[in-house]
Amino acid sequence: MTGPREGARGIIVGIDPVRAWHLPVAWAADEAYRRRLPLRLVLAMPPRHDSRHVEDTPRQAALRREGTERLEQARDWVRERHPEVAVDIDLRSGHPAPVVAGAALHARMVVLGSRHLSRAAEVFNAGSLVVPVTAQAPCPVVVVGDAEHITRQPPDIVVGIDGSASSAAAAGFAFDEADLRRAAVRAVSVWQPPLFLLHDEEVALQAQRALLAETTAGLSERYPDVRLTHEVLVGHPVEELARAAEHALAVVVGRRGRGGYTGMRLGSVVHGLLHRAHCPVITVPNV
Repeated sequence: MTGPREGARGIIVGIDPVRAWHLPVAWAADEAYRRRLPLRLVLAMPPRHDSRHVEDTPRQAALRREGTERLEQARDWVRERHPEVAVDIDLRSGHPAPVVAGAALHARMVVLGSRHLSRAAEVFNAGSLVVPVTAQAPCPVVVVGDAEHITRQPPDIVVGIDGSASSAAAAGFAFDEADLRRAAVRAVSVWQPPLFLLHDEEVALQAQRALLAETTAGLSERYPDVRLTHEVLVGHPVEELARAAEHALAVVVGRRGRGGYTGMRLGSVVHGLLHRAHCPVITVPNV
C-alpha cells in the first residue's frame, strides 16, 4: 500500500479522556488504511477557572501528562495495527465538543465513541461529544458504540432513504464505503402510516419503492460491483432502521443543517439512531 493521498484531508478521532478509546480508534484506523488517509487523534482538556484551588497549575500539568500518555498509547496502538497509516496526536485546551467540531472543519470525517448516555445527558454533559459534534461537523460523523457483530455474508451497509438531499448524500457515502469493503448496500425506506390514511396503502408503498429506485439509480451505475437491495419497511423510522441494521457494518443516514452547541437541531431519526443502533451510525450532511 502507498502512503496517504497527496493533499488529502484526514480522519479525526475524538478521544474520550475517561472512557476506552479502542473501538473508535480501531474503526478510524481501518478506515484510514482503506482510504489511504492520515489519522489525527484529538483530546481536549477543559480549562479550570476556579482560582481558589492553589494546586490548579500542578494539577493541570498532571492532567496534561495523562492526556499525552493516553494519546501516545492510542497512536502506538494504531501504528501496530496499520504501520502504513500516518498518525499524529493533538492535545488541546478547551471544551471537548467545540474543539473536535473545530478540527472537523478540515477533516474528511470524524469518528467518535459513544458513552451510551441518555439523550438529556448526551446533550448537556460537558464532556459529551456525540450530539454537539454530529450537529456541527461539516463532514460525515461516525459514532462507534459497540464491537462489530456481523452475521451476514457478504456483509452489508444499511442506508436510510427519505427523498431529502441529505439522504441522497448518505446513499452516495454508503455506496463508496461498501465498494471499499466489498460489501452490499441495503437501501431502506420506512413508511410510517398516518393516523388517517387518505390513499390506498399499496399506493404509498409503491411511491416509496419508486423513491428508492430513483435515489440509487445513478449509484448502481457508478459502483457496478456493489450488490444493492431495496426494502420498504412499515413502522417507526428509528426502530425499523435500527432493527434492519442490527447486524450491519453500519447504518448511514443524512442530516439536515448544522445546529448550535447543544445540537438540538438534529433530526429525530438521527438523534434516535445515535442512542438505539448497536452498529456504527454514520451521519452525512448535504454539502
